[in-house]
Amino acid sequence: MSILKKPNLADPKLRAKLAKGMGHNYYGEPAWPNDLLYIFPVVILGTIACVVGLAVLDPAILGEKANPFATPLEILPEWYLYPVFQILRVVPNKLLGIALQTLIPLGLMLIPFIENVNKFNNPFRRPIATSLFLFGTVVTIYLGIGACLPIDKSLTLGLF
Repeated sequence: MSILKKPNLADPKLRAKLAKGMGHNYYGEPAWPNDLLYIFPVVILGTIACVVGLAVLDPAILGEKANPFATPLEILPEWYLYPVFQILRVVPNKLLGIALQTLIPLGLMLIPFIENVNKFNNPFRRPIATSLFLFGTVVTIYLGIGACLPIDKSLTLGLF
């Protein structure tokens, strides 16, 4: 295997890093055998140990059997669908609610075009994209919290 970039061992900064045990990745150390034989198995075994430990310490329990004749009053979807569920609950016209929900993926598809307007990577130098992101995040959190509350308190979050 060839080395992509040979180190300049005359460089005092690199020599200082090498003396401390740092800097070996700067000159293209190959993944074989160090990463593949030593680091990856440790990470894989650690992940398996965490999953098995969580399964043993907190096993999934079965709830009561489903009764098709007794529907609960407040049915909630999974947590990641709370904002769109809140849109459907609050908007009086359901067709308008579906139209508002289609604006979400359309807005997400516009993000790459908004991001490419400015050449800077710093979010403070991209005020339009950053402000749209922050506004969308605040609205999503607001709608998600409102979906957990009863419908009469969902718009004001029970504050008013």
